[in-house]
This record gives sequence, C-alpha cells and structure tokens, in this order.
Amino acid sequence: MGTDSRAAGVLLRRASTLHLQTGNLLNWGRLRKKCPSSHREEELPDVLECSVAHAVEKINPDEREEMKVSAKLFIVGSNSSSMRSAVEMACSALGIAQLDSVIIASPPVEDGVNLALEHLQPYWEELENLVQNKKVVAIGTSDLDKAQLEQLYQWAQVKPNSNQVNLASCCVMPPDLTAFAKEFDIQLLTHNDPKELLSESSFQEALQESLPDIRANEWVPLWVLRYSVIVKSRGIIKSKGYIIQAKRRDT
Repeated sequence: MGTDSRAAGVLLRRASTLHLQTGNLLNWGRLRKKCPSSHREEELPDVLECSVAHAVEKINPDEREEMKVSAKLFIVGSNSSSMRSAVEMACSALGIAQLDSVIIASPPVEDGVNLALEHLQPYWEELENLVQNKKVVAIGTSDLDKAQLEQLYQWAQVKPNSNQVNLASCCVMPPDLTAFAKEFDIQLLTHNDPKELLSESSFQEALQESLPDIRANEWVPLWVLRYSVIVKSRGIIKSKGYIIQAKRRDT
C-alpha cells in the first residue's frame, strides 16, 4: 500500500465522522488529485474532510442570480437531524447562502413496510425548518403516489412544490397523481435514480478496496446529497457533484 493510502488510513482510524466531496464532476477529466505524502502534514481530526480540492468550484456572487442550485438528498441512515448538515455543507461547498430547491428521496423503511406519513414527518419538519431559516427556498418529494402526496400536503406547513416520479417503474404519469398535482400547483418531475443510491455494504466495500488496512464495517453512510448548478437563461448544467457523510458505528 502506498504512502498516500497509509496516511489516509491513519487519519480514518482516528476520525469518527467522514465527509466525502466530489467537487464539480464536470471538471474531473481536467484534474489531477493531490494527496498529502505523510499524515504528519495534517492534524488528526475527529471529522475527516476528503475532497478533490481542485475540483471544488464556488459560485461567483455576481452570477448567483443567474444560477439555479438544486439538490436531491438520499437518506441512508435513519437520522433526520443530519439533513441540516447536508444542506449547510452543500452551501459551503458552493459558496452560497441558500439552495433554491431540495428534493428528499423517500426515506428508508423496513422490508415489507409501506411508506407512510409518519415515516416522512420528521424529515419534512427538518426541511421546513431549513425553509423558515432561509437555507432552502423550495422543497419537494420523490416517488410518492397520490395518496401519500395528498397526506403530506394536508399535514405540512410548508407544502411540497414538486414530486419526482421514476419512469422506470411507471411509463406514464398516473392520472390521479397528475390531477392532484395540477389542482395544488405541484410540479411533477421525472427521474431514473435507483431505489437505493448507496447501500451500507457497497460503501464499506469501496472503503475497504481503497484502504485495505482499516475496518470498513465500522463505518456507516448517513446520507448522500447530489447537487447541480444550472444556468437559468441557457438551461445548461455548469456544475454537479456529490457530498457524503458517514459515521463510525461506536460514536
């Protein structure tokens, strides 16, 4: 194992929280990764930040009004309070005060259990707090049917302004969902994301492959946030990337 891997292993063994940031994926083909040659070059922090530094691309404040910044948050662990850190990290990475929209993927439920309002409520309350604190402008949902969306809409203080539908499982929009969304001015969008974007096992496998000497099974991913920056007038993607937070099990 090379020097870079040994240094990373030392840092990871001392940390309790891991943040991974891809930076702007559109720039990856033009970048060269630079890692510290020795763990002595860095402190041994409790929270370990890992990013491709040269890929980080903040938004020019003078161009902020021309950009639409949206994010989709995939919850892996069952901790709704971590949503604030996800949004704050995205804002920090992009150098902005707020996100224009955040869509939450349906939170994980046990096998054989249907997603109910009670599963959504703690996550939606966190999103509502982010709207009230002006960290997010609009919030939306993903993969809710008409009944689920209606229950959330009637209960919520801050109403969902969008709902994503996976066309891989539904080739046309359900008529009842379309009618409800039209009546209450909810935008219906489409997506092709897998049901599980990042599983605990796949995260641990990737970690173990990169750092064979660590105990990857101690680490659990909490959430994955995918963001995109779109130039409003031209409809083109200027930047997109992922941010991941993982925790050590015993912390």
